Amino acid sequence: MPHRPLPPGMRDPREELAERIAGEVTLSEDPGATIRKWREEFDVAQTTLADELDVSASVVSDYESGRRENPGIGVVRRVVEGLLAVDERRGGDRVRQHARVISAGFDSDVVYDLREYSVTVSTDRLYRAIDAEEVVAGRADTVAGHTVINSVEAIKRLSSEEFYRLYGQSTNRALVFTNVTRGESPLVALRVVTPTPSAVVLHGLDDEDLWEHAPALAQADGVSLATTTKPLEELLDSLREFP
Repeated sequence: MPHRPLPPGMRDPREELAERIAGEVTLSEDPGATIRKWREEFDVAQTTLADELDVSASVVSDYESGRRENPGIGVVRRVVEGLLAVDERRGGDRVRQHARVISAGFDSDVVYDLREYSVTVSTDRLYRAIDAEEVVAGRADTVAGHTVINSVEAIKRLSSEEFYRLYGQSTNRALVFTNVTRGESPLVALRVVTPTPSAVVLHGLDDEDLWEHAPALAQADGVSLATTTKPLEELLDSLREFP
């Protein structure tokens, strides 16, 4: 399928993602582990990547485990192109996800996914998709998009203006915060950023581990608050297929 011409000054997301992966692998102290990280990020089995590279699965396994010496630039290039080729045959979800995050001005280790929906959907439907339990009901019962955020990296690295850009095109969205211990930091941060989102989902903890003041803060701001312990990759997979 031919690529549409890009606006002046905009880089090809596929090319940009390829450079990012290749750079991480080349500069990594453990290139094999970095290859494995990206293969798993693309949800590609070792055997699938091996078929794409026309090698045995044991070769891929040996590189990832460090049993083979560090891969040269030629091997890294083939691995990157192999992962991207598999993604394209599956519909290009990973490249599109990367493009959305980069176009919003974020690094992919700060924002894992950012998407607008073609129609608004109920928060209940979203929560079912990611196995979330609502703790506090909000003023709005629908969302029009989601952003999945590494809470620690966001708080460490984003300015208040950048934090606002997490809303994408609409504040009628769910902000899903990962890397959460009790939920204090995301909820306190949201108190100083206006307007507030329709929903906040705290990933990685259940109701029992939730900060005791979290429900009151969410209720005061009229935000739906939910928690989920669904594994991160499964959560992201569910959101890629949503709604």
